Parts: sequence; C-alpha cells; structure tokens
Amino acid sequence: MLYVIALFLAYYVLRPIRDELGVAGGVQNLPWLFTGTLVAMLVVSPLFALAVRNLPRRQFIALAYRFFAVNLFVFALLLQFAGPDWQVWVGRALFIWVSVFNLFVVSVFWSFIVDIFDSEQGKRLFGLLAAGATIGGILGSALTSGLVENIGRSWLIAISIVLLEMAVLASRRLSVMAKAFERPARNDDPSKPLGGGIFAGFVHTIRSPYLAGLALFILLYSITSTFLYFQQANIAQEYFPDRAARTAFFANIDLLVNAITLFLQLFVTGRLIGSQGIVATLAILPLVSVAGFTALAASPGTAVLVVAQVARRAANFALARPAREILFTSSAREDRYKAKNFIDTVIYRGGDQVASWGYAGLMGLGLGLTQMAVIAVPISVVWLALSIWLGRSHQKQETPAVPFNAAGQPLPADNP
Repeated sequence: MLYVIALFLAYYVLRPIRDELGVAGGVQNLPWLFTGTLVAMLVVSPLFALAVRNLPRRQFIALAYRFFAVNLFVFALLLQFAGPDWQVWVGRALFIWVSVFNLFVVSVFWSFIVDIFDSEQGKRLFGLLAAGATIGGILGSALTSGLVENIGRSWLIAISIVLLEMAVLASRRLSVMAKAFERPARNDDPSKPLGGGIFAGFVHTIRSPYLAGLALFILLYSITSTFLYFQQANIAQEYFPDRAARTAFFANIDLLVNAITLFLQLFVTGRLIGSQGIVATLAILPLVSVAGFTALAASPGTAVLVVAQVARRAANFALARPAREILFTSSAREDRYKAKNFIDTVIYRGGDQVASWGYAGLMGLGLGLTQMAVIAVPISVVWLALSIWLGRSHQKQETPAVPFNAAGQPLPADNP
C-alpha cells in the first residue's frame, strides 16, 4: 500500500504541472505532443526490456524508478534556470516525459504485483491496492493545488523525486517479504534475470491470442476514452464559455469520480470479483460504455455527459483495472513484465493516436457529437464480447490453488 500510494502521489503532483505546460505550449500542438509521447514509448520500452533481461527483479525496478528520478531532477533545474525562449520547449518535453512516466511506472508496479500474487490473492487484494492508487491521486492533487503558489514547480518536482525513492524502498521491502507467500510452482527464481529478447514483449503479444486479446482490450479502452474526452471538451466549450467555469466543471467531475471510485474499491471490488467472477467484472466497463454512448447519441447534453463520464471512469478505476491486472497472473513470468509493459504503454498510446487523429478527421468530414457517439457504440459492443472471451480464457488457464504455510511450503492435501 505504501508503494502504490507513494507512486501515485509522485505522479499526481506532476500531472497538473504537465497539463499547464501543455496548454502554455499551445492547445493546437497537443496532438503532436501525443505523437511525441508514442515515439518516446517506442524508445523506452526496449530499454526497459533490456534491463529486465539482464537484471533481477529487485534491481531493474529500482533502476527504472531512479532513471525517472534523475530525469525529474534535470527538468527541475531547466524549469528553474532556463530562459523565457527555452521555457516553452522545456514544457513540451516535460509534457511528453510525464506522459511516458505515468504509464511506465504504473505498469512496472502492476507487473511486480501480478508476479508475486496469484489470481486468488489478486481477487482479494487488487481492489484495495487500486484504492491506494486513488488515495495517492487525491493527496497528490491536493498537495500541488495547495503548494504550487508558495514553493513553485521545481520544489514540487523535488517532492516527486523523494516519493519515487519511497516507492523504490517499499518495492525492495515487498520483494523480501514476498518470499513468504509467493508460489514456487508458478514462479521462476525472482533473484535471477528473466533473460529473453528486448523485443519479446512485442513478439509474444502478436503471437499469443490471449496477449493479443489483452492488447486489443487496452486499445479499445484507449480509443473510447479519447472519443469521450473530445466529446467532453466540445460540450464544455459550448456550454461553459468562461474559462473559470470550465475549470470548475472539470474539477467537479474529478472529485465525483474519485469519491465514487474510492467507495467502490474499498467496499465493492473485492466482493464483486470474488462472488461474480472475473468475466462479469470485466464486462461491466464495456456495458457502461455502451449505455453511455447510446445515451449521448440520443441526447448529447451536459448532464448526460457527466453521468456517462463519471460512471465510466469509476467503473474503470474501481473494477476494470483490478480485473484486468488479474488476467496477467495466468501469463508467463517474462510476459508479466515485457508483454505487459508493451501493452500498457505502446498499445495504450497507440490507441490515443488512432482516436485523436480519427476524431479530428471525422469532425473534418462534418460529423457531429451525435454521430461520434453512434460510432462508439459498436466499438463498445465488440469490446464487451472481447472482455467475456478474455475472462473465460483466464479461467481456463488458472491453476488450482495449492495451500501453503507462512514459509511458502505446500501443505498436505488433507491438512489445508
């Protein structure tokens, strides 16, 4: 819990800084910044795979986070001392870097978690860990909001560096403690490097129907999220011409999403996954998306948008994300790091690209918000069918739970 809270605190301290710098660099340039983010992902992903191949788990996790911490230190100096002519370019670079940082460090966290916990443990614990992420997000946003005028951006970045180091220390402690509850039958020796090729994540993803299905799940989620994001932006621009009113509108949506999400994560997620199973839990987000886009197609107003956006984001953070991570527990150990990282970063940002440029193209052809919502409905239906298939495939791959004692030794079958 300390690991995930520190990690999301670090990110949400940076997120408002990133968004402000992106706007300062010109809203019309944002699609190009998304493209730059995808290119950066394509560069960083093989480098991470190289570290995974040559270093044991404990070392490459620390190396990844400290690499980002060093970059943060450089950006803090540049923001503090760069001249006015360079500030815009530093801001654009930081926007791309934080967008990479976000998906990358979170993917590493979940890769580690699905490596040490099995599916049954995940059904009990992943909802609570997701709640820790929400708590970190709330605290990080409040920290930046309360301190940015007093201490400035550079010192907030310094706080993120300290939080990243806390995440490193927590991951190391967890790596030591994991020896007591990891399943020897399902894991290779975690003290040894994983080996394999640096492009194994990509190769394994396209060769495995299961991993390809997970990649398509992320791709469809990213595309529909971007569609809804653009619809939200257009409706906000139409109904809230005042800049302060738009800011308050977005902030109220975030507050409502976080409140509902935290409640679901603490009191619903684990029970729902345990009682209804992974298939039903995975299907909820696509079902919410079908209903939301259908409602927007029928009545593209502010109230409908708010309900659809809040319901969808809460369903994703509270239900779909923990369930999706459980799916990786039935994959090979190498794929929990390499393929998962490729899917969570490159595929996700690829979906952003498809949707953002596709949305702009469709708008250029004269399609309105209603037509966009209509297009998103069949995409969500395909996503629903894929979710059901993935959940059932995971159930087939699950191995029966074997009872273990506190030292990680299997107990006799007649003495559970």
